Amino acid sequence: MEITWDDFMKVEMRVGTILEVNDFPKARKPAYQLTIDFGEEIGIRKSSAQVTKRYTKEELLNRQVIAVVNFPKKQIANFMSECLVMGAVDGDDVILIATEARVKNGLRIG
Repeated sequence: MEITWDDFMKVEMRVGTILEVNDFPKARKPAYQLTIDFGEEIGIRKSSAQVTKRYTKEELLNRQVIAVVNFPKKQIANFMSECLVMGAVDGDDVILIATEARVKNGLRIG
């Protein structure tokens, strides 16, 4: 299905830095709870990410990621996810999408 440029521009993907990574034992599938800084305009958001197969908590801390920040909040078990971290999905393995070089938090992808 093709989309228009206007459709694409509705999806607000931003760069953020992971500030905190916690285990998420109540999630149905193995996941971490992430706290991500998207800069002054967007601020701090939380997300649940099923990336435990590939990444340790230490590897994720201070890593920059790309996330969709304009989805509605989603309740996942006892946690409110406020953005969707982007990744390439290969079965139960997720490879995070990131910038090639460190950039300012909050930059828009487009």
